[in-house]
Amino acid sequence: MTPAAFDHQPRTRLVFGAGCLGRLGELASELRCGRALIVCDSGIARAGYARRASEMLAAAGIAVQVYDQVRENPSTTDVAACVEVARHFACDLIIGVGGGSSMDTAKGCNFILTNGGRMQDYWGWAKASKPMLPLIAIPTTAGTGSECQSYALISDEQTHVKMACGDPKAAAAIALLDPELTLSQPQRVTVCTGIDAISHALESAVCTKRNALSSMHSREAFALLASSFSTVLSQPANLEARSAMQLGAAYAGIAIEGSMLGAAHSLANPLTARFGVIHGEAVGLMLPHVMAFNAADPQVAAIYQTLGAHATPEQITAWLNEAGMPTRLQERGVAEADLEELAAMAAKQWTAQFNPRPLTPEDFSALYRAAL
Repeated sequence: MTPAAFDHQPRTRLVFGAGCLGRLGELASELRCGRALIVCDSGIARAGYARRASEMLAAAGIAVQVYDQVRENPSTTDVAACVEVARHFACDLIIGVGGGSSMDTAKGCNFILTNGGRMQDYWGWAKASKPMLPLIAIPTTAGTGSECQSYALISDEQTHVKMACGDPKAAAAIALLDPELTLSQPQRVTVCTGIDAISHALESAVCTKRNALSSMHSREAFALLASSFSTVLSQPANLEARSAMQLGAAYAGIAIEGSMLGAAHSLANPLTARFGVIHGEAVGLMLPHVMAFNAADPQVAAIYQTLGAHATPEQITAWLNEAGMPTRLQERGVAEADLEELAAMAAKQWTAQFNPRPLTPEDFSALYRAAL
């Protein structure tokens, strides 16, 4: 088969290694910035990461302001609150520290601070006309891969629709991957973010937009994640396994940039919006069923086989059981009567269009029923 055409423009410098957070002041100085806004949640602040980052920046002669009010699944209201702080401080550098929500809030703030308007104006791709501030992304989880992506996922406060707002200028200038920062993750965060990263590797591997480069990142991401997930569950302090998980999550993020995601994410988002199911749990609930659905296409089944023996619905379910995650929607309060509404919501999710097998409304209902 002739490889699909692609146009790859690396936008993010990757700095990886245990202890590399110590280079933050040096890296920020290279960007010739003098006023940094650190964007994180209250848990990151309590863990001392914002303070450590602030001290390193101050030692490099950079003024610092911390915004530590990030919430999970950030909305347009959350972005507006961050923008107000950024504008008052007059920052010229934004630093996102934490999980995907911190990264999304930082990127969303960057859109509005530099280009004005509302997040709704940037829903889609490349709608920012003005330059944006440099962003340093420092993940403390091994999950979303947002540090390697140019999209901010922001929910409309009124409609609760999750908007994917993407622009080449929104990508981080530097992704600082220090696996030591992931050692303090609570077990539940490790589980949810780990399953999310695994889903990113598996979905990006088969999406219709996949290409030779994205496929290479998907394969390497899954190899790193599959070989380390059980270890981080049983040995949370194992830095080698933590390192593999964090690098795997980042590679999966790069794969998403070229390939996008599929039906597992389309089915997961309504579970979060309607029932408050944590994203990693929601994706984990649906992923085995979507993989089985997609594998009915021989070409897709062959791709799964190239990823190795762990790329099966049965293995995903085994990992969920090992991690104490739910495997049935009923465990999260979903009933048969809810499936029609959920299916209608899932059909409107943007990632569904990239699934390797097209889905009808009936297919969405059937997948939810299979997971019920």
